[in-house]
This record gives sequence, C-alpha cells and structure tokens, in this order.
Amino acid sequence: MAAGAVARQLLAQFGVAIYGHVLSIGEVEAPPPTAEWPEVAARAEASPVRCADPGASAAMVAAIDAAREAGDTLGGVFQIVVTGLPVGLGSYVHWDRRLDGLLAQALLSIPAIKGVETGLGFRAAGRRGSEVHDEILASAAPGGPPRRPTNRAGGLEGGVTNGEPLLLQAAMKPISTLARPLRSIDLATGAETTAPVERADVCAAPAAAVVGEAVVALVLAPALQEKLGGDSLDEMKRHAAS
Repeated sequence: MAAGAVARQLLAQFGVAIYGHVLSIGEVEAPPPTAEWPEVAARAEASPVRCADPGASAAMVAAIDAAREAGDTLGGVFQIVVTGLPVGLGSYVHWDRRLDGLLAQALLSIPAIKGVETGLGFRAAGRRGSEVHDEILASAAPGGPPRRPTNRAGGLEGGVTNGEPLLLQAAMKPISTLARPLRSIDLATGAETTAPVERADVCAAPAAAVVGEAVVALVLAPALQEKLGGDSLDEMKRHAAS
C-alpha cells in the first residue's frame, strides 16, 4: 500500500488519476455509473462499502448484515478506473510486457481475487463483433488525435493503452472462514471435523478495491517511466512535453 501511494504520486505528476469503487456485493449490483469519474470516486469514498450508488450501497450493507446473521460471507466485484494515461504504455510485441497481462497478474495476486476483466471482459464473448469493437473516428479538432465514440476495450488494445480511460474489474470470492464453519478433516488423524473460526469479517471486497488501486499504480508507474525515460522527475517531464 505504501509503495502504491508513492507510485500514485508519480503518476499524478503527469495527470494520471486512479479511482476504485465496488460494483457488486453478493447478489446486489449497482447500476453503471453515469457521473464523471471524480464524482463517482467521491461518492464511493462516502459509502461504507465503497459503492457510488446510494441505493445499491444501502442494499449491500443489508446483504452483509444478513450474511453475518447467518454466519456466512459474501464476495463482490470492484472496478479500477484510470484516467489521463498516454497512448502506448505497454507492448504489443513482447508477451511479458503486455500491459493487460501485467495488470491482470497484479490484480490476481490480491488474495481471494478469482477473475479480472478489461473493458467488457467476459460480456464480449456473448456479443457480435460490431457490438464489441470500438470504432475509430477522426478528431473533433483539426490536428487532434483520433477518437473513439465507445470504450468497450477498456482503454487497452493489443497490450498497450489507447488513450481512453482504463477500465478493470476484479471478482473477489467470499471469505473462506465462516462463523458457521464448513466441514473439513483433521490432517493429523484424518477424522472429519469442522473448520476453525478465525475471523469475523463478512465481506472484504470494499477493502480489496483500495488494494486494487495500489497494485494498479505499481504496474502503471514503471510502464510510464519506461515510456518516457529519464533518471529524474524533471527529465521525465521534459520528455513528456517534447
């Protein structure tokens, strides 16, 4: 977390911002956010479960309370959004430097994370190509960069950033130790028993979203440094301005 905070400070020097918020807990899903990302982040920060939608936030709290009463646990899905990234971070040539692979590895390294998506993710598999791929249009301003009317790719194409906001989703399984323990075995005797009760948490997805912000920053900061080059912040800024 501390290293992630330092990485975020470096990224912020170049206008890169990272936001994390919870999309679902258990069976409760928040509607897709429609506000600007800084507003989504502010609403998530004010929620006890880091959900930007007040109604869904209240329903998630109720679901957690119900699971606690039942001696059970819940998982969830959180999203990490990164804005301000330049085009071309990562590599489309080297498999071990593809940014999508590095980001997935970082998020999957968080305990209990079982799946990671970029953009549409698994939803893309059930749609036609015309409903998945982002069209590329001419710039709205003379001499400006090409633009995309949609961001279904989630800001990554061919292993590199494309200038759109980076959209990552990570799925966290329910905590494995329950107040109502599941059956297990005693490894010393082989006899059936019940698992020990080791913690009182019901859902760790909101906390995992904060960790997700940190590990994403730890991937993006060196990618930006590699792109710009330089041995100091001033040198990186000169290269970015050139």
